[in-house]
Amino acid sequence: MVTISEKYFPNEPTKPFVHTAIPGPESKKQLAELAEVYDTKAAYFITDYYKSLGNYIADADGNLLLDSYCQISSIALGYNNPELLKVAKSDEMAVALANRPALACFPSTDYKQILKDGLLAVAPKGFKHVCTAHTGSDANEMAFKAALIYQASKKRGGKSFTQEELTSVMENQFPGTGDMVILSFNKGFHGRLFGSLSTTRSKAIHKLDIPAFDWPKAPFPALKYPLEEYEKENQAEEERCLAEFEKIVQSYPKQIAAAIIEPVQSEGGDNHASPFFFQGIRKLTEKYGILMIIDEVQTGGGGSDAKCWILFQR
Repeated sequence: MVTISEKYFPNEPTKPFVHTAIPGPESKKQLAELAEVYDTKAAYFITDYYKSLGNYIADADGNLLLDSYCQISSIALGYNNPELLKVAKSDEMAVALANRPALACFPSTDYKQILKDGLLAVAPKGFKHVCTAHTGSDANEMAFKAALIYQASKKRGGKSFTQEELTSVMENQFPGTGDMVILSFNKGFHGRLFGSLSTTRSKAIHKLDIPAFDWPKAPFPALKYPLEEYEKENQAEEERCLAEFEKIVQSYPKQIAAAIIEPVQSEGGDNHASPFFFQGIRKLTEKYGILMIIDEVQTGGGGSDAKCWILFQR
């Protein structure tokens, strides 16, 4: 029986090959040259993407490393996947890249089919509409804006903007700017743009020196493992977090437009919760008229490292 790996990567290495230090001399040389025009402080080594294959990443010194990093989880289908390369070389991809379509204003003749065969094919049940974005952070920012606009429009009762709103917003002042907030969860990571960074709670280094929105944070369950040995303790922990979430919603001085949560917290420490907890959050958001944004990272579909889905109350 042919495995998936053998089917798509018949020439994939069987084990790592390392013959220099990491980074090696060639990587160090090229990093020094690159540093003349680019910030390389975060770089580990210079990568040879032409020679990287499957689960193995190659560097400029000819080393082959087994890659569990996966380009921050965005290349889960392997380096130089032949099916992805085929799509990358297709007329549809070439036309999209060359013409940079402003899709909202000028959607292409084949865009419905592209969405139907792509993102909608892996969308959660019941989700029938797509709004595309460049990156995960961008997708979350769009979700925040959609939630805030939706809630503000609902509060406005379908009426048009007032002159005071139109004037004050140009000065970055209320009431034009609005005062609703987005709630996130402890240890969550939602990106590095301004709105998404304000909801990111994973590491201080991501947020230091950057102005932030004064938005609320709720606890995410800290489960004990093995799960089967701590069922009562974990049940109590999730109930505690649900009770705290409801307490925050009830007592927070400003309207919470939406709550954003990851089904699996990854960058914040590989943290999980049970269906009971997520279903509980959904019930509470429905109860209090809050939109629920699912920041889908580890099981997302498509080329980006993150997806988000907005649950609107029925």
